[in-house]
Amino acid sequence: MSRAPGRRTAGRGAADGTGMIGVAPEADLLSISVGFGAAAAVPFSEQVAKGMRWAVDHGADVINLSFTTNTLDWDQSWDEAFLYAFEHDVVVVVAAGNRGSGTSIIGAPATIPGVLTVGGVDQTGTASVEASTQGITIGISAPSEGLLGVSADGKLASWSGTSGAAPIVAGIAALIRSAHPDLPAIDVINRIIKTAIPVPGVTAVPDPLYGYGLVDAAAAISADLPAVDENPMGDLAEWIRLYRRADSQPEPEPQPSVAPVRIPPLPDADAPSEPGSPLLPSAESLRYGTLPLIALTVPGILVALGVTAAARRIRSARAPRPPHP
Repeated sequence: MSRAPGRRTAGRGAADGTGMIGVAPEADLLSISVGFGAAAAVPFSEQVAKGMRWAVDHGADVINLSFTTNTLDWDQSWDEAFLYAFEHDVVVVVAAGNRGSGTSIIGAPATIPGVLTVGGVDQTGTASVEASTQGITIGISAPSEGLLGVSADGKLASWSGTSGAAPIVAGIAALIRSAHPDLPAIDVINRIIKTAIPVPGVTAVPDPLYGYGLVDAAAAISADLPAVDENPMGDLAEWIRLYRRADSQPEPEPQPSVAPVRIPPLPDADAPSEPGSPLLPSAESLRYGTLPLIALTVPGILVALGVTAAARRIRSARAPRPPHP
């Protein structure tokens, strides 16, 4: 990651009236460059995390991030980096991304709770088709088409995209912090979204295209608004607690809601019988086997004998008797 060796000034124009005057011309800038792709010696996510901390440690009051990852999720190292910025009362402004570059919906860091995500509009105040995108975390809209600025070589340049809309809002945040030095970051964000110009036809806010509306720098600086006690764009610490489980505590053991039912003890089991020879009848075998068998067999034998005797008498009676001499 290459870092600027010192502070730079915002666009202030030249003494002869030429040059470019920026949104917050008296602001000091800290420039941090990040590399993408295989050419980067340090992974991109690590560059962002280190860059956030470096900016905070060097006195940044507002951080602008004009890039997107095109994914809703972000590297876990960003949790602590963005928390570090929020805990040091820094306003973090990020670009929503552009359909023209392949971003159909917002991606991280625009999805991180607590950041102020900026969508883009054209010169008529209509959501830009190519130079913006959409998503439920968009907080404010700013111009993203027909933008003018000064390139690194000092030449006038024009471009489009929320990478230009986000710095406009970051400049307005710097103006608010200059006019109200003691105002916390959450109140700076609240001023920007609560003083936004409503978009005709949009009835519910935040809107996935415009957020709370079109940014109004003058109103954001001069409005008389009550202080807030939480970031209107979300709480990253709470999100981490819920979804990363970083601060989760062991679940308490459930307590019974009713008294336990007492069941009387079962009767004692019969004492085991003395072991005997398997060839000798036992009391159980006599009771359930031998005796019933005798009771059924003896009458059967007697009946059979009676039937046999009767049959013999009948045959004897029918047999012809020999004649008497």
